[in-house]
Amino acid sequence: MTTATRRARRLAPAIALIGVGALALSACSGGSGGSGSGSGSGAGDGDFSYLGQTENTTIITTLETLAGDQCKAAADAAPLTSDDISGTQWDQQLQLLASQDGLSDMQMAAGTPALMSEFIDGGKVLDLSTALDDLGVSDRLVPAAESTVKALYGDGALYALPTEFNIEGFWYNKELLADNGVEVPETWDDLVDAATTLKDAGVQPFATAGKDGWPVTRLVGDYIFRTLGADALQKVADGDAKLTDPEYVAAADAVAELGTAGYFGDAVGSIDYNASMNLFLTGKAAFYYMGSWALANFNDEEQNQIGVDNVGFARFPAVKGGKGSIDEVPANVGIPVMFAEKNYDDESAAWLKCIAEGYGDTALNDSGVVSGFVVDNPPTDLPSTTQAVQEEIANAPSSVLWFEALFTPKATGISQNNGAGLANGSLSGEEFMKLVQAANDEG
Repeated sequence: MTTATRRARRLAPAIALIGVGALALSACSGGSGGSGSGSGSGAGDGDFSYLGQTENTTIITTLETLAGDQCKAAADAAPLTSDDISGTQWDQQLQLLASQDGLSDMQMAAGTPALMSEFIDGGKVLDLSTALDDLGVSDRLVPAAESTVKALYGDGALYALPTEFNIEGFWYNKELLADNGVEVPETWDDLVDAATTLKDAGVQPFATAGKDGWPVTRLVGDYIFRTLGADALQKVADGDAKLTDPEYVAAADAVAELGTAGYFGDAVGSIDYNASMNLFLTGKAAFYYMGSWALANFNDEEQNQIGVDNVGFARFPAVKGGKGSIDEVPANVGIPVMFAEKNYDDESAAWLKCIAEGYGDTALNDSGVVSGFVVDNPPTDLPSTTQAVQEEIANAPSSVLWFEALFTPKATGISQNNGAGLANGSLSGEEFMKLVQAANDEG
């Protein structure tokens, strides 16, 4: 399985943080240490226990590095121990452990927001807002990452830490834009004008994985946030609005109009994640809406034939007259981790403090992972694309989720399966929204 495929499977909105089984939070990067029994560990047993998914090694590797460095004092007092469970069984096993008060001191969060809400309501997970504040390290989280976690679980408090933080937007080919006299778009009208200019010049405006659907529906969600504000899809989840309301349909119509105009290219419904990535990195398309998990592809010299310095990043543009702000960056936290409320003691607090202080630098320097923690000393040789993401994250005051983040699993599937219809112009915005709303109503 290629890196691109692994990341596509992890971040596709039918899977990431919502999705089908516990693969929602898998990083798919190989096995980790531990017996695999997932037995959990309680407070007061003399160690600091971490439970993760077998497929992810980044978190435990970072913790092990911290144990010998910034967290040495904490590790001396409570040595780090780890265990793992297959991602395919994650939510089921995590729910069982929680019911038996067998959660580890720290573990990857539940794969679905609904299960996390159960843990929160049941007092199973620690309110990290209070804990970090008590430890004097609440400023060690990037504001946009913190707001993403809070929005995801809808409680107003922080119940997980962002060991990854992915922002989304339009990556663009600097040379193609310059050669065709196109400025980086700041408004939706600018983006449409740019696409018109490019297509007239024989350049495909957008590389898009219509077959996967979610790269198309991401655009619908972002347009909604720009026009109606950051709480627009929460209102749908709460039953205070419907996707079939005219102002929501307008967002799907705007994306459908791009499809009708042919701006996504020919046969977009047959283009998958890897093919769309290749279109952009071989210079065959000018814009590519994607998350910052694609940095691995951009920074790979074999894949990136246009050159890393030729790749720019632009936030999803503003919509004239909209209530949303271009400063609200579409984002997800990939692999958050939670602490068990019952296990939280002085030893866990010491670990929490040093993780907050050192995780960001360690993950970036050792694994190249952009997290939601503050970075004090980034590597001096970071590629320009990674630097751009770091700057965006540091400067973004808040974030918004993606289109399906608060939908039911069925509605998520319906949305993705019909994304290609918007991209090729075979579905109107109204038709698309009726399908998704109906699925959401069914629960």
